[in-house]
Amino acid sequence: MCLGIPGRVLELRDEAGLRMATVDFGGVRREVCLDYTPGAGIGSYVVVHVGFAITEVDESEAQRTLGALRAMADAVETELGEPLP
Repeated sequence: MCLGIPGRVLELRDEAGLRMATVDFGGVRREVCLDYTPGAGIGSYVVVHVGFAITEVDESEAQRTLGALRAMADAVETELGEPLP
């Protein structure tokens, strides 16, 4: 099963030529590569799969999806390595 989780971009930086960001997934923060989402900036919501942002989404869609994922706690914990708060 593939799982993409929406999160909000908190900060941007360049690491060895890669666009990287700290992304907040409703309380869990992870480092994410933004190279596939060149339009994403601070405050943007992105869908992340295995450490790569693969698309942008609006805030309401991100919140709706996070709510559904909280209901599937085992799947989220497997993907992020810890449960959403």
